[in-house]
Amino acid sequence: MLKIWIVEDNSSYRRATVRGLSVLADDVQPSEFDNCEDVITAIDAGLSPDVFLMDIDLPGMDGIEGIGEIKRRLPDASVLILTVFEDDEKIFRALKAGASGYCLKSDSIAKVCEAVQQVLQGAAPIHPRIAGRVLKMFTQLAPEQADYGLNAREQAVLEAMTRGLVRKQVAGELDLNLHTLDYVTRCIYRKLHVNGATAAVALAIRERLVDPPE
Repeated sequence: MLKIWIVEDNSSYRRATVRGLSVLADDVQPSEFDNCEDVITAIDAGLSPDVFLMDIDLPGMDGIEGIGEIKRRLPDASVLILTVFEDDEKIFRALKAGASGYCLKSDSIAKVCEAVQQVLQGAAPIHPRIAGRVLKMFTQLAPEQADYGLNAREQAVLEAMTRGLVRKQVAGELDLNLHTLDYVTRCIYRKLHVNGATAAVALAIRERLVDPPE
């Protein structure tokens, strides 16, 4: 059973999302939260989902702060942003905090389900309107010609990520087991000073750490 925690204070949208997910996928077990504080309490009690669907504009702790708190407790957590916000500052803060992907509430439930599946496979789904702006932000913010000290295996994994390969595909292509791949991926994030695949790919393309994908 796929456990999805939906963190959204708009009760109508939250319930519509739960209904949509339940209709499109029989094996989904959604849980509803209207604030990040209750999410943190549930995690501290030993519970966790497969994927978080996180709004940004929440009462009390906002969604971006919530990602940071979740990542401190569950470093490998998959948090998919689902919001109306498209401004660069919020996009950058969410990705820096460790968001696994960025969807908009204007997306159909089918698109959200597809993004959830991509996250579970190790990809970093991002709304097309947001993607170009992510690269632009890293163009403006990333230092030129930095030496990140990636070794050959880390370089190969990063190159595969920029081609959009999901976790199992990367492991198969490079003949790595999944535990080793997870370790290498964490090393890449640490060396690039990022907290997620989307940010790593954007920085790699900006810094020309790999050949640009065709």
